[in-house]
Amino acid sequence: MPEIDFGSRVESVVDWLKDHLGWLFDFIDTVLTGMYDGVNAVLDAPEPLVMAGIFAVIAFWLRGPLPAVLAFAGFAIVDSVQLWPEAMETLSMVLVATAITVVVAVPLGIWAARNKVVSTAVRPLLDFMQTMPAFVYLIPGVIFFSIGITPGIIATIVFAMPPGVRMTELGIRQVDAELVEAAEAFGTKPADTLRRVQLPLALPTIMAGVNQVIMLALSMVVIAGMVGGGGLGEVVYNAVTRVAIGTGFESGLVVVILAMYLDRMTGALNQRVSPLGRRALAKTAAAVDRWKFLHYKPTTAIATVGIVVLALLAGGLNLAESDDDEGTQQAAASTDVGQGRQIDIGYIPWDEGIASTYLWQEVLEQRGFEAETKQLDPGPLFTAVSEGQVDFQTDAWLPVTHEQYWEKFGDKMEDMGSWYGPTTLELSVPSYMKDIKSLEDLKDHKGEFEGKIIGIEASAGMMGILKDKVVNEYGLEDWEVVSSSTSSMLAELERAYQAEEPVVVTLWSPHWAYSKYDMTKLEDPKSAWGSGDDVHTTARKGFAKDEPVVAEWLRDFTMKEKELTSLEEMIVDAGEGNEQQAVRDWLEKNEGYVDKMAPLPKGGSGGTQGKDAGKTVNLGYFPWDEAIASTYLWQNVLEDRGYKTNVKQLDPGPLYTALAEGQMDVQFDAWLPVTHEQYWERFGDDLTDIGSWYGPTTLELSVPSYMKDIKSLEDLKDHKGEFEGKIIGIEASAGMMGILKDKVVGEYGLEDWEVVSSSTSSMLAELERAYDKKEPIVVTLWSPHWAYGKWDLTKLEDPKGAWGEGDDIHTVAKKDFAEDFPEFHEWLKDFKLSEEELSSLEVEIQNGGEGKEKESARKWMDDNPKVIDRIAPLS
Repeated sequence: MPEIDFGSRVESVVDWLKDHLGWLFDFIDTVLTGMYDGVNAVLDAPEPLVMAGIFAVIAFWLRGPLPAVLAFAGFAIVDSVQLWPEAMETLSMVLVATAITVVVAVPLGIWAARNKVVSTAVRPLLDFMQTMPAFVYLIPGVIFFSIGITPGIIATIVFAMPPGVRMTELGIRQVDAELVEAAEAFGTKPADTLRRVQLPLALPTIMAGVNQVIMLALSMVVIAGMVGGGGLGEVVYNAVTRVAIGTGFESGLVVVILAMYLDRMTGALNQRVSPLGRRALAKTAAAVDRWKFLHYKPTTAIATVGIVVLALLAGGLNLAESDDDEGTQQAAASTDVGQGRQIDIGYIPWDEGIASTYLWQEVLEQRGFEAETKQLDPGPLFTAVSEGQVDFQTDAWLPVTHEQYWEKFGDKMEDMGSWYGPTTLELSVPSYMKDIKSLEDLKDHKGEFEGKIIGIEASAGMMGILKDKVVNEYGLEDWEVVSSSTSSMLAELERAYQAEEPVVVTLWSPHWAYSKYDMTKLEDPKSAWGSGDDVHTTARKGFAKDEPVVAEWLRDFTMKEKELTSLEEMIVDAGEGNEQQAVRDWLEKNEGYVDKMAPLPKGGSGGTQGKDAGKTVNLGYFPWDEAIASTYLWQNVLEDRGYKTNVKQLDPGPLYTALAEGQMDVQFDAWLPVTHEQYWERFGDDLTDIGSWYGPTTLELSVPSYMKDIKSLEDLKDHKGEFEGKIIGIEASAGMMGILKDKVVGEYGLEDWEVVSSSTSSMLAELERAYDKKEPIVVTLWSPHWAYGKWDLTKLEDPKGAWGEGDDIHTVAKKDFAEDFPEFHEWLKDFKLSEEELSSLEVEIQNGGEGKEKESARKWMDDNPKVIDRIAPLS
């Protein structure tokens, strides 16, 4: 028979579709991703236990109290194993895929039931869809849509479609023909016959089909984790490739819980929606004599009320949480080069790939980026980089091992250069196999090894070289090359090594296995493996243009064998799921490595880490301008020096309380000895006064300068009518508000005036409104303040000294601050800002606007680089 090359023809069709229907695939991707994001937002937004309660109410409505309790317990387990987000991602994919499948499958099944030609045509297509290995559907999905949610959903829809169509057709055909004929005899239209007779009677069978669709969809979305589908599929895939037994069991248990819940609920739903089901349900309820409460099922209205109440509770909790988090900013960076931009890093589950990827994730996060990692097999990974779905990956073995991928995708990628090499590929055996020194020795010892070579991922380049070149060159064609995964190969090696059994495995250098086991690298006298590779970083097209600084870091990145193997060993010892923490521990032992890998751009502020780099400092502030300015200035400075920061806005009372209780570390706006006297008297014993960085200050009441007759506090009493007897104040908890109410108004006979407590921003807004309209207004202000630069204001004289002497602005910290942050403590002891520096910083922050305080402070720092080295000098 002549050879028929179906494969190349299919590839040609795929290429044509990509070239001519790319717009359609983009549209499909947008629609499916939007649907998934919407469903996932609903499922993942509430607190897990609240959402578990909603699931339990649904179970109560459909099956009764005991299933409701079990459902809640099951989802509580999902939350307890820390896999709730992944479970909701998987459930979202299942629901989206099921909804689309049912929308297509049910009408198609009805059509097939009513038309023999359609039934005949559809049957072989369904056979093809149902018997084709599920993994195959992922290939066109990746080609058309790259990695992610969409290919997983598409493959799931195709795989789950057949039972939906078949069961719908079967259900319609099983309806008694006499009933259909009777309906037609009474003049019922075909559409009405379908709607009123056939569908109600066929509904149990159709619902059984929907149940099968959901079960198949759930199984497929787990497989979709291989192409970056996320959710439980990715967790299961990672566990399998790394032989992480604990993680594999936990993720598998969650899949079982989801499957059981969906299976039981869809099975019970039939009883609620079909006439036959409701009849059977009524008979069962009537037959129950004892323990009726165990069979109680609430009405739809009651169940809906329960779900609505829980949904409202979830919304309230989310609102409270968002309010609590307002004003809090976290930075996991030592500089803010990235300013929160996201970079997606892909990796193959090879040890040097894992080590370098998590190393770069940590470094990028310390430089202000949001770094996301995703594990993929080589084929999907190179596809994803070429399609721009992944920004870069660090484990391209070139020119040999990954030659096939580079030939196919190289023109759509950027080679950032080699960071390690040369490498070697080899087959290795334990050293107790004394007679095996070379690949030539294997042929005569086939029986000992049972003719098996334990390999890694089938898609790995070295597996292609092994099968295409090595086995032929050394006469090993009749040996079985077992494709598995890197972790499975290592597990088999460890098992055989402990039992001192013969085993031959694929390995490469460098690899930590050579440190753990006494191994013999089999010589390759015929050079079948080829020359050693270099390990390259490859990025998507245009990455260097979009992220020039990161691209420059990657081009200059290199690692020595000792550095790489020590990092690999720490990651392996830390265990699956603890990779980034292992990297952090490794970086602590290799001080200065972050600056070596990712030096700050020239012209940036700072650029060198401090002695306590890596520590997290909790900075608190209340919304006064000098507090905002100094806090965000220090946040940037600390990150430049390698610290991590949390920033939180509080009123003065809660802030002093938090400092005294050690919940916050430091704040920079303690006005002492007067304004914040009450807080110092109460909490001073539990605080550390690091010293003054600005002063003296003044507190005052001020009026616009167009109020010509108002120069002093003594003048106010005679102009009460003009001001409507109101003094516009700030936060009621502010110390100056206490002085105003307790001293100033009494001293100047203003007891019958209303002191309006608001907020600093509200006071300034009211000042601006009145100033623009040239209306009378008197406000609380203090010096320094940027308001005096924006508006022409008169500070009212205080001849009686009611405001007291001017304060100094102090830095106040928790009691053991100096012990926890000795370097930062030394910086703060010498911290000073001149009036010009402070006012220019405040103006910059005002110009930047709300929400941009950190970026505005950074801009000011770039314009005043000498200030940073002055306030945070490095020894």
